[in-house]
Amino acid sequence: MKKQNYLNNKDMLKEIHKSKISYCYSLDEEYTRFDAIVDDLKDIKDPAVIQAAKESRASQLSQIAYEEAYDYWFRTGGKQAHKPKQINYKIDPDTIDESTLIYRLMTFNHIPEEPGRKSKPKTIGDKHAKCNFPPFQHYAYVNGKLDEVVRSHWIGGKDNGHFSVDHGKVTNNLAKMYIKLCERYSMRSNWRGYTYVDEMRSLALLQLSQIGLQFNEHKSQNPFAYYTVAVTNSFTRVLNLEKRNQNIRDDLLQQAGQSPSFSRQLDHEMAERAKWDAEADQARKDAGFNIG
Repeated sequence: MKKQNYLNNKDMLKEIHKSKISYCYSLDEEYTRFDAIVDDLKDIKDPAVIQAAKESRASQLSQIAYEEAYDYWFRTGGKQAHKPKQINYKIDPDTIDESTLIYRLMTFNHIPEEPGRKSKPKTIGDKHAKCNFPPFQHYAYVNGKLDEVVRSHWIGGKDNGHFSVDHGKVTNNLAKMYIKLCERYSMRSNWRGYTYVDEMRSLALLQLSQIGLQFNEHKSQNPFAYYTVAVTNSFTRVLNLEKRNQNIRDDLLQQAGQSPSFSRQLDHEMAERAKWDAEADQARKDAGFNIG
């Protein structure tokens, strides 16, 4: 069977994109992809941006052609000598028609303002309604004219629709990636021994479900690292909370004349041993012995 890997950046980016598009209005499905990301509509005329978009589009088409050829070869049980090679499906960016390019514009123009949401707004987003991921619009040439073809956080038509943040959903595959990442991370040697590792996984999964789509493709192409940091922070938060609770329990047990946890006893024993060793070294030093 063909191996399926849920934890690589390429598949993660694909599922993140599908999830975000479920929250969008689109003129047509073909416009849901994009070739370049810009912060200003004027950048679409920049030759460097156009060239980067062509290269991105050529890379996408090359990858699609290769994957189709590979899947056909795999399904038909082709010989190893006939296995498709990516270099044979490479497309020259200069052959890409500029009028077919699609640009993603990062903007809050279509997001309604919400004064007072933040007492001291520091960014443009703080002045607008809260979104579950950075809002954007897609622009493409339609009948020779540059026009908006996709709008995020929008339900209904472009002219008669309205702002919405709850009509889309995370894809099933991305949800599986969240679960797989939490499970694998919890099996690391520095986490798997804790009795409350299930709580760590649960909190990490909740955190991913809340911030998973906030990953910004304009700033990074490495969602795996972004998600791993979120999981690490969640695990550490549970660990610190459990340690604080354990210290409180140990203090109450000691006040009641009972034996504290084994960890508290071990820490106390090690502290006493270190203190005794320091006193012994000082005594030998005072007696004139060389303890170097």
